[in-house]
Amino acid sequence: MEQIALITGASRGLGAALAVALAPTHHIVAVARTTGALEEVDDKIKAAGGEATLAPMDIINPDAMAQLCRAIFDRWGAIDIWAHTAIEAMQLTPTHHLALQEADLEKSLKVNVEATARLIAYVAPLLGETGRAVFFRDDHAGEKFFAGYGATKAAQMALAESWQKEAEKIGPVVKILEPRPLATAMRARFFPSEIRAGLTPPAEEAARFLPEILAT
Repeated sequence: MEQIALITGASRGLGAALAVALAPTHHIVAVARTTGALEEVDDKIKAAGGEATLAPMDIINPDAMAQLCRAIFDRWGAIDIWAHTAIEAMQLTPTHHLALQEADLEKSLKVNVEATARLIAYVAPLLGETGRAVFFRDDHAGEKFFAGYGATKAAQMALAESWQKEAEKIGPVVKILEPRPLATAMRARFFPSEIRAGLTPPAEEAARFLPEILAT
C-alpha cells in the first residue's frame, strides 16, 4: 500500500527538506501558500525518485483545509505521516510595542495556534491509531523581543504536548522534535548579523530526523 506523508509548510526550510527526504518512500502531499516554491520542491522530489501532490493553499483557511483532508480521504483513505512545519514568524519587537503590531500578532495567532488546533482535529482521523504526527520545537519564550513569536510558538507546542499525552495509548503517535539552529530565511530575519557558517542546512537536519520520524 502506498505510504502518504502530508507536509504543511512544505515550500521552504525544514518542511521542504523533509518533503524531499521522505519522497523515496512516501507520496508527498505538499501544502504551502507559494505555488512557485512548491513547484521547486516538486522538482527536487521527482529528482529523488518520488511523487508529490501540490496543494497551494493557506492553512488558516478552514474550508481549504477541510477540502484538502476530504480529498486525501477520498483518494487514499488515510495518511501515514503528518509533519507540521508551517509557522508565522512575526517581526521581533519590544513586548510593550506588540499592541502597535496588532495585525502581525493576529496573523501569528491564526497560523501558529488556531490553524494548528484546527489541523489536529482535521488530520487526526486520517492518521488513525498508527500514523505519526510530527511537530518541531523552537523555544524562544521569554527571550528579549520574542514575545510575539515566543508566545504563539509556545502555545503551538502546548497543543502538541497535550495531544501527545492524550494519544499515548490510543494513537496516533505524536512526536515533538527539536531542530538545531538552521540556515533558513526565518532565522536570518531573527538574527540578521549572525554568522551563518555554523548553522545546520535543513537537508542535513531532515536526514538526521528521518529515522525518528519513521520509527513506530
